[in-house]
Amino acid sequence: MHLIAGIFVGGRASRMGGVAKGLLLAPDGEPIVLRTRRILEEVGAECVLVGAHPAYADLGLEVIRDDPAAEGPLAGLLALLARASGRSGAIAVACDMPFIGRDVVRRLVDAPAAPIVAARRWAAERGRDVWEPLFARYSSDPSVLSIARAFASSGERKLQLLLDATGARALSLTPEEEAMLADWDTLPVVGSRDSKET
Repeated sequence: MHLIAGIFVGGRASRMGGVAKGLLLAPDGEPIVLRTRRILEEVGAECVLVGAHPAYADLGLEVIRDDPAAEGPLAGLLALLARASGRSGAIAVACDMPFIGRDVVRRLVDAPAAPIVAARRWAAERGRDVWEPLFARYSSDPSVLSIARAFASSGERKLQLLLDATGARALSLTPEEEAMLADWDTLPVVGSRDSKET
C-alpha cells in the first residue's frame, strides 16, 4: 500500500501565543511532529507537512500549501487529496496529538476499503460522537476529492459534514485508543480551548 501521510501544521496556534504546537514535546520528550512522522513512516507511509509554517522549515519534509479554494482544515485536505492522486490513499493527522501509537495507526492503515475511514470520539462540548477528520484515511478515488471541492465551492468548511457526505466508515476504538487521540487543545493543563471548526 503506497500511502501519503499529511501532518497538518497550518493552524495559527492562537491559544499558544503562536507557538508551533507540533514542536512541543510529547511525554517521551520527542517533539510531537517528529514523533508523529516516525510512527507514520514505521507503518510505511510517506510523510509531508500540510500547511506552510516557518517553524517547521528545518525538518526536511516536503510542504504542501493549503488549497486557496478553501479555508481552514478543508484547504489542507484539498491539497493533500490532490497530492495523493495515483496512490492508494492519504492519511491525515493533526500535528498536535502527543499520544498516538503505532498500533492504532496501523489499524487505520489496514482498515477495510472505504471512501474515508476515520476515528469517532465522544465530544463532551457537543454532547455526541464526532468524527476525527485529522486522524483518518482518505481514498484517492477522484470522487472523494470532487465532493471536497464541491464543499469548498459552496463555502462549506466543516469536515464533519464532508465525512458524512462521503459515507465515511468509523474506525472502532477502545477507550485507551480514544484517549490517544487527545490533542494539545484538549489537555486540561493548557487552559481554555478553542473551537477547531472541523
